[in-house]
Amino acid sequence: MAEMTYREALNLAFKEEMRRDPDVLLMGEDVALYGGSFKVTKGLLEEFGEKRVLDTPISEAAFVGASIGAAMTGLKPICEFLTVGFALVAMDQIVNHAAKIYYMFNGQVNLPMVLRGPGGGGHQLGSQHGQSIESYFLHCPGLKVVMPATVADAKGLMKAAIRDPDPVFVMEHEGLYGMRGECPDDPEFITPIGKAQVLREGKDVTLIGLSKTTHQCLQAAELLAKDGIDAEVIDLRSLNPMDDATLVESVKKTNRAVVVYEGWRTGGIGAEVASRLMEKAFYYLDAPVVRIGGKDIPAPYAYNLEKLVYPRIEEIVMGAKYALDGSPLIIR
Repeated sequence: MAEMTYREALNLAFKEEMRRDPDVLLMGEDVALYGGSFKVTKGLLEEFGEKRVLDTPISEAAFVGASIGAAMTGLKPICEFLTVGFALVAMDQIVNHAAKIYYMFNGQVNLPMVLRGPGGGGHQLGSQHGQSIESYFLHCPGLKVVMPATVADAKGLMKAAIRDPDPVFVMEHEGLYGMRGECPDDPEFITPIGKAQVLREGKDVTLIGLSKTTHQCLQAAELLAKDGIDAEVIDLRSLNPMDDATLVESVKKTNRAVVVYEGWRTGGIGAEVASRLMEKAFYYLDAPVVRIGGKDIPAPYAYNLEKLVYPRIEEIVMGAKYALDGSPLIIR
């Protein structure tokens, strides 16, 4: 194990996979000469050259389309957005082409490509640059969606995505890039897509997080422990496919669940998790599944307002207590 930052773990994943497989290439705005807007691709141009690390024009539809074409010929492109919000400019290419080609070609053509970029809020980047829009892509069959929360999974999930024969959207959180943690040295280390992880065992209530909210759930669990509440914490990791089995097994034990996510509350990942638990664990639930999501407004720029939009640790604590004994759930 080595200690490194989240961004360094992603960078290491790129280097290991590009050394392993000459078909892997990376393209996007400022990924080459500048090393990426968050310096995630720093040093790749120097090692792998301009044919495998390409700066593109400012046209997401164009370079996603180019990545799709490259993948259809057998190459393995990694396609970076400056922020995940800019993926909306390429929705036709992503939803109508990348996600559907395997099916429309009757399984004769795979699309081994990765879509990736930073998202999430809390850093005063405004309502267009600081968004959590995973639900748009979770809703699209043919596209896998993962959100690494830890340094190890930043490497492991990225490597799994690069090796996957289907298109995978790896959504990173801009607030995690500087986070430090342990990362396996093994170049064959991979985090399987479709498998959640129990980060803390507990018996009273299940807290389900993804990306940055996983860490908030862990902090909330520490506060709940001071009140004698033993919370289990699950990092969802993979949104599509989703690990229903791990969620159900946890709820069988705790009988209560709180799901925490930065995306807008309405139609967000929390609704999908709650629905699956209602379908598969209804008779184990002693209370409704609680959703702690982002507020249904565009994120303001002002810091004092922005911090009210995204889930806060005290909200998670209130949500857990509401699930346990009906304590007032007042979210402002």
